Amino acid sequence: MHSAPPYCPEVNPIERFWKEVKKFLKNQVFDSLDFLRRILRNILARFTQEDIASITGYDFILEALSVPGL
Repeated sequence: MHSAPPYCPEVNPIERFWKEVKKFLKNQVFDSLDFLRRILRNILARFTQEDIASITGYDFILEALSVPGL
């Protein structure tokens, strides 16, 4: 197994997902951590498996993962 460089959002699919999540959170102030958690749960519940697959599915990563021995 190969590791990604320490900070390389281009090859880290979760970075693209969090970018989408943060769109819902920008310019907001939360009164408490519990309120933020509730809002975040609601945001995450909006995403379908298809949404997540389309956001995080990098063709070049999926192709590389299909190479035998990689």
